[in-house]
Amino acid sequence: MSTPLRIGRNEVLPGQNLTIDLPIAQLYTHTPMTMPVHVIRGRRAGPRLFVCAAIHGDEINGVEIIRRLLSLPLLKKLRGDLIAVPIVNVPGFLHRSRYLPDRRDLNRSFPGSDKGSLAGRVAHLFLNEIVAQCTHGIDLHTAAIDRANMPQVRANLDDPVAAAMAEAFRTPVTLNADLRDGSVRQSGANLGVPMVVYECGEALRFDEHSIRIGLRGIVRVMRHLKMLPASSRHSTRQASVITHTSAWVRASQSGILRTIAPLGATVDKNEVLGYISDPFGEREAQVISPWRGIVIGRTTLPLAYQGEALFHIARLGRDEMELLEDAMHEEDPLPSIPYLQDEPIIV
Repeated sequence: MSTPLRIGRNEVLPGQNLTIDLPIAQLYTHTPMTMPVHVIRGRRAGPRLFVCAAIHGDEINGVEIIRRLLSLPLLKKLRGDLIAVPIVNVPGFLHRSRYLPDRRDLNRSFPGSDKGSLAGRVAHLFLNEIVAQCTHGIDLHTAAIDRANMPQVRANLDDPVAAAMAEAFRTPVTLNADLRDGSVRQSGANLGVPMVVYECGEALRFDEHSIRIGLRGIVRVMRHLKMLPASSRHSTRQASVITHTSAWVRASQSGILRTIAPLGATVDKNEVLGYISDPFGEREAQVISPWRGIVIGRTTLPLAYQGEALFHIARLGRDEMELLEDAMHEEDPLPSIPYLQDEPIIV
């Protein structure tokens, strides 16, 4: 028997497909501002999964992933409930900003308070109306402004449910990430809701490759949770390579960065990732990898001050490097499609 589901003032019944506007606040103009939520309830009982994006308002890849997810005919076979929130940080999204107007980071403001700052109120609303009612969650992110992330999943792999979700998502790299204070993932864990985070691409930019991987990953997780029927197509792709350590390599001096190692490159210890020099080329410093691994994030801005983060390197052993290189060179199972069109998902 399905458990009741009430979001805001709306009760959603099994078999219903409904869009709900959760009130956040009013703009200066007296215009109401709401958080859009789309709910699809299967007729058969099952897990209740939320998929959210734009907790940071300038991270828009996830918005497109959710749009494509909701358009899949496969969802007619849904078992359980899907709650999709494409834009959590509505004020930041409207201003094309990572932060809310009060300059707070929403993903450091959980669990929030209904009497706190605007960030605290949005966090409290999302946590109580959405997260607390679910059994599982997927949080979609991109890199911060002037940075780019390779498609990757982050999860607390000490939680066996979250670890299984991360494995099902099947990005090339899975990062074992501790729970951060004030994050929705930490608050979800406190409520017993296991979550994974999908990181990909840049702020304020669509990345077609990352969007396709994210859409496929969510469908795989839903199949793993038995919310969707198993695929009739057999995949030979290897499982994710798991890394437990990562670090940013920072600029040893201020200057202009020339990048050698692209996003997704595998690198050896002490390999040169790039060079920083002054405009005349009189002072030049190498940027060196601290260990063997893969570039999972990097700056996209060639201008750097001393101490700025330049390359994010996930540490890998020799065997993991070989597995990763094999996986990265496998033929992409996704069909070649025009930009922003939906690829077919095999039932």
